[in-house]
Amino acid sequence: MQIIFKSATSVSIELQNKDIYYAKEPFDVFLNEKRVLQDVKTNVFSLYGLKPGTSYQVQVGDKLTEFKTDTYSAYIDVLEHGMIGDGIFDNTKRFQRILDEAPKNSYIYIGPGTYFTGPIFLRSHLTIELAKGATILGETDRNKYPILKAQIIREDGSIFEQSTWEGTPADTYASIITGIEVEHVKIIGEGIIDENAQNSDWWVNHKVMRGAWRPKGVFLTHCQHIGLQGITVKNTPSWNIHPYFSNHLDFIDIQLESPADSPNTDGCNPESCSDVNLIGIRFSVGDDCIAIKSGKFEMGMKYRRPTENMVVRNCFMNKGHGAVVLGSECSGGIRNLVVEQCYFYDTDRGLRIKTRRGRGESMVIDGVTFNNILMDHVRTPLVMNMYYFCDDDGKTEYVWSKEALKVDEKTPFLGSFTFKNIVAKNTHAAAGFFYGLKEMPIKSITIENVDVTFTENPEPFAPAMMSFLEPQVKQGFQFRNVEAVYLNNVRIDGQIGEPYLFEGVNKIVK
Repeated sequence: MQIIFKSATSVSIELQNKDIYYAKEPFDVFLNEKRVLQDVKTNVFSLYGLKPGTSYQVQVGDKLTEFKTDTYSAYIDVLEHGMIGDGIFDNTKRFQRILDEAPKNSYIYIGPGTYFTGPIFLRSHLTIELAKGATILGETDRNKYPILKAQIIREDGSIFEQSTWEGTPADTYASIITGIEVEHVKIIGEGIIDENAQNSDWWVNHKVMRGAWRPKGVFLTHCQHIGLQGITVKNTPSWNIHPYFSNHLDFIDIQLESPADSPNTDGCNPESCSDVNLIGIRFSVGDDCIAIKSGKFEMGMKYRRPTENMVVRNCFMNKGHGAVVLGSECSGGIRNLVVEQCYFYDTDRGLRIKTRRGRGESMVIDGVTFNNILMDHVRTPLVMNMYYFCDDDGKTEYVWSKEALKVDEKTPFLGSFTFKNIVAKNTHAAAGFFYGLKEMPIKSITIENVDVTFTENPEPFAPAMMSFLEPQVKQGFQFRNVEAVYLNNVRIDGQIGEPYLFEGVNKIVK
């Protein structure tokens, strides 16, 4: 066992095993020799209601671990400061005043109740507990949402990139939880942040900007050392969680929920961030579960700041267009991503990389490893597409041409990728679809200890969003324009036709 998160009153613990999201057998948890949880099924679990500054011992089976909770400078119960949890009273001003006036390292307690509020802005060095039975309920009137300007010119002439929409600086409405240049903040507990989008007009004509672009659920811009533990974020106007130019982020044992038909409600989309941990998360959203980004061409080329050093572990992805998606707005690059012990269920794709010509030479994706993954009813488990056709110019010949075009400052690069210890069952369209550029082939793909089987009643499905690609059924692994492919102990059962297709592959090692 290892401690992966703690606060003054809570802790999250992860079993160290090779099980995928669920432990092989349910288990009990003992805290200082007293049983506090029974029949726990997941590898990650959390304990709440602990005492600050106190040492504890946790036991699961014959495994023991010890920790000491954090301390705080002041304890603030929001009910004692005028907030009302009746689901009707507008708590926006009172909630903001509590945050603004709280001493450094305060602990803010939000007890059971429904707290209706508009956007609030976090302050540094605070812990906020949203207790079991507590719900923050979002305002439905967009006119009561402040607008975050895309860029702010500082007194020294520098540009502060404050807000973005799909990889480009843009005005957006503030989110119910907004953090701007804050640090050392924890939001913990078993409560709910319900953005209430289903009762607003955020999902109506969602592709039209009205005043500004839609808010996210939790938006963090230029923040550091932020932790979310235990909470549920649901019914968001757009992306559930969006960290932007932020570092040292922990999203632990949380739930991200939006209706399957809600538009662009991605789960967690780090953009130009570093040192990001997503552990023990349960996703069920209306778009990609995780979409890793780093800006479109102008932003990526200007700052060349990748999203890097990211871990996704012991997560459950249910529904969603893609389980773990890279791009398409990732012109700053993505480096050093590890996805382990995750369960993908009923997503369109498992790994999905989407880029295209025009994303830029700084669009370098390298050092990606998927290990110990279970996929069930994932239509195409592995997809790498360098002809992604979205955006206004996405269906131009420049994007879709399969000829070798000139390599220039707009040419993206895909490096080395490793996929190992993967079981994909009830696959529909194809085992894997990898399509590099003729002028810039994918560097290397390693597939090891991978078992793919197909469902009896597959739904025809286009593995990648690219021009002129027809839906497929029960196809094997397809490699086009790849420098080197390494295959070791790969099994495909039930495919139609040959298990492998190689076009423009220089080196094949089986």
